[in-house]
Amino acid sequence: MARPWDGIIPEEEQRAYRAAGFGRPTGLGQKPALLIIDVQYRTVGTERAPFWEAIKEFPTSCGDVGWSAVDKISTLLALFRAKNWPVLYPHVAPKQNFDFGRLSDKVPAIMGVAGRGYDFVEEVAPREGDILLPKKHPSAFFGTPLASYLINLGVDQLVVTGCTTSGCVRGSVVDAFAYNFRVLVPQDAVYDRSQISHAVNLFDMAEKYADVMPTDEAVAALSQLAAKA
Repeated sequence: MARPWDGIIPEEEQRAYRAAGFGRPTGLGQKPALLIIDVQYRTVGTERAPFWEAIKEFPTSCGDVGWSAVDKISTLLALFRAKNWPVLYPHVAPKQNFDFGRLSDKVPAIMGVAGRGYDFVEEVAPREGDILLPKKHPSAFFGTPLASYLINLGVDQLVVTGCTTSGCVRGSVVDAFAYNFRVLVPQDAVYDRSQISHAVNLFDMAEKYADVMPTDEAVAALSQLAAKA
């Protein structure tokens, strides 16, 4: 099976990880929750457009790769709705300069998001009963009550989707792993403005912190779990 990092991570390096015992699947838990991280118009644009067109509206947009991921997230979300499983939305809310800390120094464009930029993308937007988690840093866990929510819900499996693969997704996956949750990353339901960074970070997560697979495989596996009563 072709993986996003094939052709980017040399085969010899992949073999080295295998030889050292990395990359073994952890399998699914029994009580999953879906994280939809930063899927807002500021990360995809209000219209489906290539990257160079999309950034004319929002410089923080990832363009059409983001919209492709939205389609996959929508498929996962439909399954979670049907199974009555929890859905949580870690997201960046409008902020003042002091809220961003050093991030505003590194990426000044985050201070210029206007209009519908902070709105959730309609195709995967939250509904009543979902949990919204405003955050100020990459990890969905840092400075938020996410861990408390998950413990209260009895969750043992996180499915992590959204933006960006190399930033908020990776930061959240590493912290979820540290909290001892099983983590699944559907490789085509996360997105990044850099496809190389996307691929390399998926490889690293697959080797150390999460099970990484296409959305279709993830849906097939999750479908076997019992719905929430």
